Amino acid sequence: RMRIDHAMRQGLAEGRFGLHFQPQICLSTGRVVGAEALLRWSDPELGEMAPADFIPLAEESGFIVAIGDWVLREAVERAAQWHGRGLRVVTAVNVSALQFHKPDFVARVAELLRHTGLPPQQLELELTESILIQDAQEALTRVEALALLGVRLSIDDFGTGYSSLAYLKRVPIHQLKIDRSFISGLPGDESDAAIVRAIIEMGRALRLQVIAEGVETEPQRLFLKRAGCHHYQGFLFARALPAAEFERLALARSP
Repeated sequence: RMRIDHAMRQGLAEGRFGLHFQPQICLSTGRVVGAEALLRWSDPELGEMAPADFIPLAEESGFIVAIGDWVLREAVERAAQWHGRGLRVVTAVNVSALQFHKPDFVARVAELLRHTGLPPQQLELELTESILIQDAQEALTRVEALALLGVRLSIDDFGTGYSSLAYLKRVPIHQLKIDRSFISGLPGDESDAAIVRAIIEMGRALRLQVIAEGVETEPQRLFLKRAGCHHYQGFLFARALPAAEFERLALARSP
């Protein structure tokens, strides 16, 4: 753990972190409408490090705030470059609880948008349910401030938390993201199918977009399309890609 922690801090300082972008696809048109920014780290001694191997340690130590700030800055700058080249997609960035609750988080987002010139509606911040129920009033105030900036807000891993659904009518969010754990059993698993249909129907009733992650097979895609899901992402269409590869693909398959 100490070795990984030291290498992680050194890696961020020495530019060993990078971003890949997984396309998000409109189920009705087949167009690329968004990209989720995903962190990659290659260490000369440890090799390719999966986020699951170091993100929990970064969260425990608090270093996730520095990593999260770097990811947000890199993603927004890249999205601004794409916008300047005529690529109109929404770039989604995961936000950790520690990062979200920093007093200057909203100001940092606002400054990034101002500095890069990225239209705020082309940035989406992915929050987990747990973020919204930790000090719920403060979280609501912060989310409302982000919404006033024009930034899109998405609930990541929806259905896996332990929160009340009451926040859905209070928080100005735009999208629910169905966790991959509910997608893997589609279309054969009756429980997964029922849960996914319920999330989609609830989202549409609340006028929220719904996106499914972890879509790996054509039967899964067809099920989601027939159920009324708006968007999907997963290996069926593409893995997370380096920025240049994503840009080429998206320009060919974007609105």
